[in-house]
Amino acid sequence: MTARLEILSLARNTGAALSLFARDIGQGLLVVSHNTLALVGLAVVALVFTFASQVDLQQRLEGHALGWLHDREEARAMAEGNTLFASNEPDAVNRATASDPKDLPRQQAAIAHWLAGKYRVAPEPISRLVQEAWSVGQRAQVEPTLILAIMAIESSFNPFAQSSVGAQGLMQVLTSVHNDKYKAFGGNLAAFDPITNLRVGVQVLKENIQRAGSVDEGLKHYVGAANLPDDGGYAQRVLAMHEQMKAVAAGRKPIDKPLRESLPTKSAPPEIEARVTDERVALAR
Repeated sequence: MTARLEILSLARNTGAALSLFARDIGQGLLVVSHNTLALVGLAVVALVFTFASQVDLQQRLEGHALGWLHDREEARAMAEGNTLFASNEPDAVNRATASDPKDLPRQQAAIAHWLAGKYRVAPEPISRLVQEAWSVGQRAQVEPTLILAIMAIESSFNPFAQSSVGAQGLMQVLTSVHNDKYKAFGGNLAAFDPITNLRVGVQVLKENIQRAGSVDEGLKHYVGAANLPDDGGYAQRVLAMHEQMKAVAAGRKPIDKPLRESLPTKSAPPEIEARVTDERVALAR
């Protein structure tokens, strides 16, 4: 009997000890897990704080992520045969020299459409040039239709035109002579930007008119024939075009009178070209 009681007492003591051990283990694991979660939370908070305070780090990580996504998209596009994906440029439209003719005042729109039909060019780029001719012409006190007439006679609205004596762009300005005027636009290559060429050409025209004292003589200076006996009909052609555009602006049908052919510098004989070049250089100085 005594032995049985001792066994029962031992079993109870052993069970109590095991239960206490299990509770201690459980509490220990709970404490450890809580401490681990706290450490992980602190690490995450520290990481977030560090990331938020490092703008450069954010930008680099974002750049890497975007670059990775772009590379994957490009590879997929190339595999599908889309070669434009790698060279697309959504902001390219901002470089285009173009305006909607519908956005122009009536007179300007009429001239733009007339010039587009006459020279077989798109009305949108012509509309932008007409806009700029009006804007620059008002500042320079030069008639916009005279500016447009010079472009028509000089280059037929080809912004990449170049004569054999080095006159370039819409208004055929001698870039090497007037390179000082192109400095404000980044250099001589700006001569092939239509708007820049127009602005520089108007400045040259204004200076020539002021120097010569009249539009007719100014045009003679502009073409480099100030000291020549004849400008080959250049001023006559420009002024005739000028009058046609004024008629279009007024809502009248332009009269296209037959004119004596001019002798533009790009098609003149070598001896005339040399004289014209020397004259233009001298006038620019």
